[in-house]
Amino acid sequence: MFRPKLPTMPQPTGTVTPPAVIEPTTITPGTPATPPPVAPAPVPASTRPTVQLTSGTALALVGGGTAVVLVVGVVLVSMLLAVAITGASVAVCAVVLRSLLASDAKRR
Repeated sequence: MFRPKLPTMPQPTGTVTPPAVIEPTTITPGTPATPPPVAPAPVPASTRPTVQLTSGTALALVGGGTAVVLVVGVVLVSMLLAVAITGASVAVCAVVLRSLLASDAKRR
């Protein structure tokens, strides 16, 4: 009950072909054939498609670029503001702790 049952491997069905016999061949050195000279192929003028900018696509590009700049600016300003607020709160905590420790030292 607690022993795992291993599956049995299925037997191959159909006919099994024996492996093919590979006979070694001898290589006889010969004279190397020189390829005929090849003329350089003519270079096409331009295979890339040209991009046509209309007033609508130019306006869309300008609008998209402006949106990206505004979003990046907002993110950077918010990060700067978060750092400034964190620094100010740490400074206030440091002043409060300093005053508490100084007043405690005066009482003794």
